[in-house]
Amino acid sequence: MTKKYLYSPWRIDYILGEKPDDCVMCRAMASQQDQENLIVYRAKFSYIMLNRYPYNNGHLMIVPYVHKSALNDLDLQTWQEVTELIRVCEKAFKLAYHPEGINIGINLGSAAGAGIAEHVHIHMVPRWNADSNFMSVIGGERVIPEAFESTFNKLRDAILRVMNDNG
Repeated sequence: MTKKYLYSPWRIDYILGEKPDDCVMCRAMASQQDQENLIVYRAKFSYIMLNRYPYNNGHLMIVPYVHKSALNDLDLQTWQEVTELIRVCEKAFKLAYHPEGINIGINLGSAAGAGIAEHVHIHMVPRWNADSNFMSVIGGERVIPEAFESTFNKLRDAILRVMNDNG
């Protein structure tokens, strides 16, 4: 049986880059510079932000305001809001990007792949058939076809539209 490997060399900047002493998610949350910090939506107990080192265009993270490392440490209101925001992001992806699939992931602990293990968060990544192409595998580069500013505006507007339709 031949093993196949998929490499993600574009993330090496994050892996080898200097890590701040504080929590980047808490720092982003505390700032009022939402667009600069890629926060597309703030709810009562959590917020939605773009991943600065995305696996794919539109890669979002849902982040509770409370700095906890485990799902069981979240109170029920926070957990319920986070799960509702997963549904909001699914609808927003469909409005903004029409993906053929969506990955939803939670990495609890660094051994599970969490880059920021001390602050629990949920990843949501829109996917399309054949979106992992030769550039990533052979060229060692990731092609993200849309600028952060465009992605930010598109997803913020879609999330606000979903929230208005729900409310």
